[in-house]
Amino acid sequence: MKIALLAHLKFPITQPYPGGLEMHTHLLAGALRRRGHDVTLFASEGSDPALAPILVCPPTGDGLGDSLRHDAIERAERAAYARIMDAVMRGNFDLVHNNSLHDLPLRRSGDLAVPMVTALHTPPFESLEAGVRAAAATMAFAVVSNSLAEAWRDIVPDPVTIGNGVELSVFVYRAAADPAGYVFWSGRIVPEKGLHLAIDAARAAGLPLRFAGPRPDPAYWAERIAPRLGPHLTDLGHLAHTDLAVHLGGARAALVTPCWEEPFGLVVAEALACGTPVAGFGRGALPDILDATCGALGRPDDVDSLAAAIARAVRLDRRACRDRAEALFDAEAMTAGYLALYDEAMAAHHRLRSIAAPRLRRVGGASA
Repeated sequence: MKIALLAHLKFPITQPYPGGLEMHTHLLAGALRRRGHDVTLFASEGSDPALAPILVCPPTGDGLGDSLRHDAIERAERAAYARIMDAVMRGNFDLVHNNSLHDLPLRRSGDLAVPMVTALHTPPFESLEAGVRAAAATMAFAVVSNSLAEAWRDIVPDPVTIGNGVELSVFVYRAAADPAGYVFWSGRIVPEKGLHLAIDAARAAGLPLRFAGPRPDPAYWAERIAPRLGPHLTDLGHLAHTDLAVHLGGARAALVTPCWEEPFGLVVAEALACGTPVAGFGRGALPDILDATCGALGRPDDVDSLAAAIARAVRLDRRACRDRAEALFDAEAMTAGYLALYDEAMAAHHRLRSIAAPRLRRVGGASA
């Protein structure tokens, strides 16, 4: 197939990844190409040249705290997605995969002569919800977890759940943790990811913490993280996946501390692939994707409960963690799931066209 893959434009699709959606988009593009498909990625400047992306604008993810800046970003993104959709309509594609989280591609999906599949990676928010409601009736939707399906249930009654995958050859299994005996946290260092709570819980559990990730929110760092820095806490910076896998695989447990309804949490899949048990807050998708063999959950936002979960997690069997990752989070299985959804979307699109064609011919004949 010839596939147009629409990324969001906040950050480049390249390593080190700012977040899970960038990783997912990069991984999917590569996996589809390895299976012989012709993939054109539409993304922001700075995206990985190995993907041969069409670069449509500078990244729009900085400066969102300023309302005037936010308005300028929205205008820039809307113009960029308009250009993308114009290019898609000219591009002779067989299918469009929409990872954009923007309403404009959804609103213009009815103009396309080919099917569009939209993957929902986040709970509903106002503009995206409006775009979903305005999308073509033939739109096929995927969600990344059962909890996210429930969040969208009133708007998208029957989405297909396709869990995110990771490269099992990168996040390799380690049968034993590093002798240093640390726990590990990774992600964007922003309030909703809860690093400050992970720091407090690791200290309460009496274990050193290593953490890694980008710092897009200087105020959060200054107010909530910098005052907590001290002994037994190591900032590793923003890591590429090969380095991330080394530190994650050496940990006794991975801490996952969302302060919102996390729709998936790729660090969970990455940790389990390495054989590293997970201690986290029981919210969002975490109760869906973990079980008692590979994770322990505490009450949301409760440091003492998380510290107790850490104590349980470090005793779990590492082989069971890897087994769950191989069963549920293999990137190849994820790709197969999307390809099956593409086939369904294309078949439904062709059925509708075959139904409409006779009527169009009769109308044309009468007009002649």
